[in-house]
Amino acid sequence: MKRRIFPLAALAACAWNMAAADPAYPSKPVRIIVGYSAGGPTDAVARMVAAHLQTRLGQPFVVDNRAGAGSNIASEAVAAAAPDGYTLLVAAAPLTMNSHVYKNLKFEAARSFEPISKLSSAPGVLAVRTTLGVGSVQEVVALAKKEPGKLTYGTTGLGGSQHMATEMFQKLAGVKLTHIPYKGASNVMTDLIAGHVDMAFMTATGAMPHLQAGKVKPLAVAGPQRLSGLPDVPTFAEAGYPAMISDSWNGLLAPAGTPAAIVQKLHAAAVEALQVPEIRSKLESQGAIVIGSSPAEFRADIQREVAHWAEQFKAIKIDMQ
Repeated sequence: MKRRIFPLAALAACAWNMAAADPAYPSKPVRIIVGYSAGGPTDAVARMVAAHLQTRLGQPFVVDNRAGAGSNIASEAVAAAAPDGYTLLVAAAPLTMNSHVYKNLKFEAARSFEPISKLSSAPGVLAVRTTLGVGSVQEVVALAKKEPGKLTYGTTGLGGSQHMATEMFQKLAGVKLTHIPYKGASNVMTDLIAGHVDMAFMTATGAMPHLQAGKVKPLAVAGPQRLSGLPDVPTFAEAGYPAMISDSWNGLLAPAGTPAAIVQKLHAAAVEALQVPEIRSKLESQGAIVIGSSPAEFRADIQREVAHWAEQFKAIKIDMQ
C-alpha cells in the first residue's frame, strides 16, 4: 500500500481548523463587513441578522460599512482576514459579477469565502423621480425614445445588479439612458428623491418605506408577481416586458478556511434569526423572500451565478468606462 503524502499547505490547513474550532466561539466581538453604505437594503438585512446573532451567541456582532468599488473593498477585506470567524461578510449579488467589471481583484467569489447562508432575495423595482411627469413604464419608454440619452439612472456601481437590470431594460425597451454610479443604494435614493437623477432600479428591501410614502414613483416590479407592500404597482410582465426580471440577494460569508464547526454554528444562528417573527415579517413586508439556505446550497448558488454572469456580460455589451 502506498502511503499518501499531504502537501504542507493541506497539513497547515488541517492544523488551523483543529486549533481554531473553539467550542467557546465567539469569545470576543465579531465584525460583519458590508460593502454598501448604511441605510441601504444590504445594510438593513445585515443589521437585522447581526442583532439576533449578538443575542443568540452572546458577543457583539458589529456592522462595519465599507462602501465603494462595487462592494469590492469589503469583499477584499474579508477575503484577506484571518479565517477564525471574527470577520464576516454580508454580500449582495454583485459579488458574483464584479470579476467581469474590475481588473486585478484580490478575491474570487467561488474560492475566497466559506458560504454560511443565503439570507434573502428581493426583486428590483423601477422607480422615477416624482417630478418626471410619468406614471407608467410605457410613458418613461416614450420619453426616453423622444430624447435618447437625456434621462439619467442611478445605480450602486458599474456592473452591479442595478446596473445590469437597467442595461437589460434598455435592451428590451430599445432606449438609451445615461448611467450615474453611486457608492450605495441609500445615496441613489437620496438623489432620486431630490430629483438629481431621473430613475433607478431599487431593491425592494430597504427602499419600500420611500416607495410606499410616495417620495419616488414606482413604475413596475421586476419579479414574477406584485409585491404585497405595493399592490397597485404592476410587474414588468403586466407592463409588456415579461423578460425583465431582476433579483438581488444577500448572504452571509466567512473567509475561506474558516473551520466547519464555526460555519455551522453561524449558519444555525443565522437561520434561526430568519425565523424570528419580527425579522421575517419585516423582510417580507419589504418585498423580500426569506431563504436561509445551507452552506452547500449557497456555495452551489455562487458557482452557478459566476457562470451565469460570465455569459450575460458577453451578451450585453456594456461600456465599463
